[in-house]
Amino acid sequence: MVKSLVESLSIIYKDAHAYMPPGIFLAIATAFLGDGKFLKEFRMEFVGSLLMIACTFSAGKWIGSEDMSTAWFAHFLGVIAADYFGGGPHVNPAVTLSMWCLGKSTYTEAYVRVGAQMAGGLVAFPLFHMLSDIFEWTPFGGPEFSEDEEHPVEAFLSELGATFLLLILIYVLNWELNFGTYHYWIKQSLTAIGIRALIESFPTAGPAMNPMLATAWNVFGVGTTFEFPSDLQHYFVYWVAPSIAAIVASIMYVIYAGGKVFGATIPIGPMKRKKEKKE
Repeated sequence: MVKSLVESLSIIYKDAHAYMPPGIFLAIATAFLGDGKFLKEFRMEFVGSLLMIACTFSAGKWIGSEDMSTAWFAHFLGVIAADYFGGGPHVNPAVTLSMWCLGKSTYTEAYVRVGAQMAGGLVAFPLFHMLSDIFEWTPFGGPEFSEDEEHPVEAFLSELGATFLLLILIYVLNWELNFGTYHYWIKQSLTAIGIRALIESFPTAGPAMNPMLATAWNVFGVGTTFEFPSDLQHYFVYWVAPSIAAIVASIMYVIYAGGKVFGATIPIGPMKRKKEKKE
């Protein structure tokens, strides 16, 4: 009886494993680091990543497939909706790295956020691909680059530049400008426009501007067998380049506005003039 029970469990495990995203359990396990102190952040990032992929990748596929202006407007609304309903998560390991660099997030919190982002991406792409099959919708696409060259210099530089500019956009709209009563809606609208501009300006490697998107898409959408990429060039382009961009952007912002990078002061700046106190 015990033997048959174990055999049944083995069959269930094998059948379930075929549908399990690789690494999903390790990603979910990060939610309980620090005795679950960052469970809220984990939920925000996980749900936010699902929403971001659903709301932005559906543009031009499920919505506006035959009309570019409709697709662009759907993407514009998707960027705003994903942030609003997700509660304002990072949904991007490069952004999270920058927040850690600038001291706005602890290492443990950053680790949990990235784990949640990866979990969200690994669940989202197969889930929405399944929905595409069921309803006969156009499947999502994702960031890729040509692997004809031994060293993907152009793809690396494209991701580096796009991610750097994305982070500068985030700093300026969230910390430097104040649009008054309608600040959130204006800055999110400008964020959506900025992201679209970067997508059109840096097409060499997608762009992803987001390591999670590139890797989660690669696991399910580039003819792979539900495995993480084995090509080191993938990580060089989509993880190393954005990480360098995040660190450089953080340093540049500290030079301008002041603060610390990895807890250390910068011997240059701040260039930003302090507001004079009213007497």
